[in-house]
Amino acid sequence: MDTKELQKIANQIRIDIIEMTYEAQSGHPGGSLSAADILTVLYFHEMRVDPNNPRWEDRDRLVMSKGHATPVWYAALAEKGFIPREEIKTFRKINSRLQGHPNMNDTPGVDMTTGSLGQGLSAANGMAIAGKLDNKDYRVYVILGDGECQEGQIWEAAMTAAHYKLDNLTAILDHNGLQIDGPNKDIMNIEPIEDKWKAFGWHTIRIDGHNIGQIINAIEEAKTTKGKPTIIIADTIKGKGVSFMENQVGWHGTAPNKEQMEKAITELKERGERIG
Repeated sequence: MDTKELQKIANQIRIDIIEMTYEAQSGHPGGSLSAADILTVLYFHEMRVDPNNPRWEDRDRLVMSKGHATPVWYAALAEKGFIPREEIKTFRKINSRLQGHPNMNDTPGVDMTTGSLGQGLSAANGMAIAGKLDNKDYRVYVILGDGECQEGQIWEAAMTAAHYKLDNLTAILDHNGLQIDGPNKDIMNIEPIEDKWKAFGWHTIRIDGHNIGQIINAIEEAKTTKGKPTIIIADTIKGKGVSFMENQVGWHGTAPNKEQMEKAITELKERGERIG
């Protein structure tokens, strides 16, 4: 699949995010839109998964540590065929499998239940250690939010991954600079974030998190890095793709109204036409 095809999928995922959160009148569109290109590359270029066999033991694993960003994950899972496309309209509804935070027991393709921030990397460590103990060649990916890097458990897990030389583990930091209460730098500054991960023994790569080619190359570099885990620091824009949502803290956990939804969808469809 070439870059243009991946861009088109990412754009459709963004449309689904907007429609999903509008239908639910709930959810987290900002941090979902920022991660759309990353999940597109993982599911449609990189990860070894089988929608017809979600629990295949040799599959690559994904942990969405920023568990509130389920709209982007459910949209990617639907696009990949793990869940019926029409099911995403049930997002956050009573008795739906697609709840606000992911549930590994209910939703095909969800490898780990998350939502309590800071815990996803620890779970990914366990998967990566299990893979080595079982002599499996699957890889483990974990999507981190930058706000959750303020959690102490992240750094305990970072030490663990380096200590056990988990080179089958790749973390991708969705570094959009905003959290629910404001800019990260004003709430609890995490910079210099790249130096921190290096100091904890990780191989670090910094990229434009909306550049499909850079995401692909970074993942390839991570796969060839031996003896240590890799973190890809992906600089992103919260609300990416919708003009009035970009870099706006208020869209962390706010659903669009009808007028906003229609404007966002119009913009994204125009964006899709420009991709070709």
